[in-house]
Amino acid sequence: MFRFKKLITCCAPLLLIGLNGCSNTGILPEATTRPSLTTNVNDYQYLIGPGDSLTIFVWRNPEVSGNFIVRPDGKVTTSLVEDIDVAGRTPTMLAREIEEQLSTYINNPRVTVSVNNFTGPLSEQVRVIGEATNPSAVSYSEHMTLLDLMIAVGGLTEFADGNNAKLVRVIAGKQKTFEINIDDLIRDGDISKNVDMLPGDIVIIPEAWF
Repeated sequence: MFRFKKLITCCAPLLLIGLNGCSNTGILPEATTRPSLTTNVNDYQYLIGPGDSLTIFVWRNPEVSGNFIVRPDGKVTTSLVEDIDVAGRTPTMLAREIEEQLSTYINNPRVTVSVNNFTGPLSEQVRVIGEATNPSAVSYSEHMTLLDLMIAVGGLTEFADGNNAKLVRVIAGKQKTFEINIDDLIRDGDISKNVDMLPGDIVIIPEAWF
């Protein structure tokens, strides 16, 4: 009995340490909400993102013009200005910002920015998760609809509950969830269930309960 009590006394601090160690588990903050500049399907604005190839042309200054790849941190470096933030801007917005920065070195600069290949920010992609044939992130295209998106991901699996799917969209800086009826759209051909997509939309397709 003495040995048993002694064992409990010796192990008690270790047990408390173990419990305290478990209690130190933290909770990660929710992912940052990044609203798109495009809030209307009829006014789509392409935003530059990491991986895009840019041509920056400075009129009458070929030595500072050139082709640049946007780095993973969303920046490019030119011969006169280092680490220009370019991600999340339209080409026109970026051109005006570069003009402002170059005005320190060049009198009245005139800049044109064009995008040669298109990747865009991750926050602008439309993502499909759950019971799609090929769940994936799809680059947004002007006037994209739910039907276009489902074609891109190969439709639904046989286990999908498409009529209980959800569309998550950022509106006024906050996420809002909408019900969508994908079964009616692609299995029954009810085109009235087709809806417009916007950059950053997330489609969640649950599994059916049989």
